[in-house]
Amino acid sequence: MLKRFLPNEHVKNIFEIHPEKLKDKGIKGIITDLDNTLVAWDIKDATPEIIQWFKLMEENNIKLTIISNNNEERVKLFSEPLNTPFVYSARKPLGKAFKKAAKDMHLQKEEVVVIGDQLMTDVLGGNSAGFYTILVVPIVKTDGKITKINRQIERRILSWMRKKGMITWEE
Repeated sequence: MLKRFLPNEHVKNIFEIHPEKLKDKGIKGIITDLDNTLVAWDIKDATPEIIQWFKLMEENNIKLTIISNNNEERVKLFSEPLNTPFVYSARKPLGKAFKKAAKDMHLQKEEVVVIGDQLMTDVLGGNSAGFYTILVVPIVKTDGKITKINRQIERRILSWMRKKGMITWEE
């Protein structure tokens, strides 16, 4: 059961994710979390670096969809200027939003990577739905109330995985 919390990869931030490496894995689409993955949870707009990263993926024919447990207003405000499809109130880690995003991109799950900063929502949801997963370090250390609880559970899971030799990266 705990293996469902184990991402396929771990990176410091999304800028360490390059289209060439994704293409080498057969990846044609990205499902990405928003808050603390792309920008800090309290930042409403994409940064110039994020805009450039999205353009880089688009130039390499890699489709993007943002899925978030946040409300429609928050996700729409961020996604629309990027001309990026989105799913709000996604109810991650449930698989429905992940599967919908892949279907809307006209891609098979083997062609899609899920990127996010939380084991409890992004990695668990992506893994349970059969996607390749990449865990990123959260952009900021602060979180909303629910996420704070998730982070406490995540620390315990990561500690156990580290002791078992399942992961080697540092927090």
